[in-house]
Amino acid sequence: MLEGKKIIVGVTGSIAAYKAAYLTRELSRHGATVRVTMTDAATRFVAPLTFASLSKHPVALSMYPEHEASGSWHIDWALWGDAMVIAPASASTIAKLANGISDSALTVIATALRGDLFVAPAMDVDMYHYPALKKNLATLRSFGIKIIPPGTGELASGLSGEGRLAEPDEIVEVLRTHYARRTSLRGTKVLITAGPTREAIDPVRYISNHSSGKMGYALAEEARDRGAEVTLVTGPTSLEIPAGVRVVKVTTAEEMASAVDVYREEIDVMIAAAAVADFTPAHVASMKMKRREMSEDEMSIPLVPTRDILKSVGATKRTNQIVVGFALETRNLVKSAREKLIEKGCDLVVANPAGEEGVGFGEEENRITLVEVAGETELPVMTKRECAVAILDVVDRMRQEKKFIEEKKSDLNVGGDETGMKN
Repeated sequence: MLEGKKIIVGVTGSIAAYKAAYLTRELSRHGATVRVTMTDAATRFVAPLTFASLSKHPVALSMYPEHEASGSWHIDWALWGDAMVIAPASASTIAKLANGISDSALTVIATALRGDLFVAPAMDVDMYHYPALKKNLATLRSFGIKIIPPGTGELASGLSGEGRLAEPDEIVEVLRTHYARRTSLRGTKVLITAGPTREAIDPVRYISNHSSGKMGYALAEEARDRGAEVTLVTGPTSLEIPAGVRVVKVTTAEEMASAVDVYREEIDVMIAAAAVADFTPAHVASMKMKRREMSEDEMSIPLVPTRDILKSVGATKRTNQIVVGFALETRNLVKSAREKLIEKGCDLVVANPAGEEGVGFGEEENRITLVEVAGETELPVMTKRECAVAILDVVDRMRQEKKFIEEKKSDLNVGGDETGMKN
């Protein structure tokens, strides 16, 4: 999966800098073309000549290199690289990236990079657990930067704990998996619903919810990046429309149901991430309802159920279609999600808690549990893009399983006689 890839290795000041030499060699062995940039502190641990010899390219050390004819050489590097891996990444470099400080060859390349950026922290256990470092890593995740977590074990200080740089073969495997995902949904038609719906009471007021649409949009972007043909049916949000995605804008639950009806027969995967209203006013007032015209004691608005989009799609899905639902619950999270899995005919239900501080509606992060027929997988708090990766990994695995079953059925049919019995 790394054959022909152009990868920049960034090396910062850490006792683990020597491992970057093994990483450079392993990336080259897997077919990648590698260039290396080092901070000044990194050169105190490993000589630049080591990386020049292993990569067969000059090493970028200074923001103002004498050998570069181009004044914008850092842009040339940033455009050249399909990916950049900063390993080891020191606390100082992580802080600079989180705050947009570009004062070295490594940081100017990283901030100008158009490809994928991976950061592999390496430091002592107490430095790794320092609150500012954790905050900076969370900031990098929110930028879409992939963090390769450190290992646990004996450290250079003699202490033991988290902070060891991930092994070179582990980092290579992260990259291989990343690029394998890039084509995992190629040729697949994916329909995703996102955002809230708004059910009008009168020309001024409506019933809605707190959904921002961020989870659905993250899913659309991740599916697109895996090669899928994505249709995003979105309720009203303030989010930027993802490039390379067909977008259908709707307002009401009925409009969303009608939009899904248009595409449901042709799709391979549906992910219902929208927070669709369960009820809508039975009648919409043609004029603004005024307080003085209403009873002083109370106001009643008759509501009627909206169409159950997820249940409708789940009930009529083809054997090779995959349907994913979401369950936002205040209690009995997994139990409610499992009931929804069965009732709605889903292959997967993504359960997430309502009312938990820092996750869910409007937040950048979420805490999800993936509920399947065979069991459930509880995941830690992650960015919504990381949640999208986890969800689509399961979808991809389910697609492969269904494909395998269909092929086995086909083989059995080919091997049978006219009565359907084996020859």
